Amino acid sequence: MSVNFKKSCCLRRPIGLRCDIGCAEIVSLSGQVGLIPCTNVMRYLGVRSIKSRVFRCSLTMAKRSFYRAANSIFGKVGRIAYEEVTLHLETKCIPVLLYGLEACPLTKNEFSSIDFVVNRFFMKLFKSSNIAVINECQKCLSFQLPSERLSHRTSQFLSKVALADNNFIKYATHV
Repeated sequence: MSVNFKKSCCLRRPIGLRCDIGCAEIVSLSGQVGLIPCTNVMRYLGVRSIKSRVFRCSLTMAKRSFYRAANSIFGKVGRIAYEEVTLHLETKCIPVLLYGLEACPLTKNEFSSIDFVVNRFFMKLFKSSNIAVINECQKCLSFQLPSERLSHRTSQFLSKVALADNNFIKYATHV
């Protein structure tokens, strides 16, 4: 079996106390050195984890994908549609931002970061940079911020994990 070197990368001890130790060059059977580059980011099932002493998720690609999806919808609909219609279409973009994050432990700063992404979209939609106005618009439209949605999704995820019949999952959650 041949390895596609352009699509492969090496990730050595990305999480834990020894995460700062460098990765040695990988030598192929033909004697070539450095064909597979070492990386600090791992993508598994669409969620990117980064090198750290504790398990950390990277939100940069999720935020980038959200902006891409939201701007494409906003570019097609523009200022023609009502704000309610645009916000209804926006519900198609928020799952892109929140995908897989219910299983990741996020810090307060990361919650603020994902809320900021949505608040910036509201500022663009309502042509206002005043956060008090944006919060009032969100309240009037009964729009939940991603941090609120994510905390609900996390509690649902953890309740399902608690009911799981898998011994590994039960052990991992109790450690």
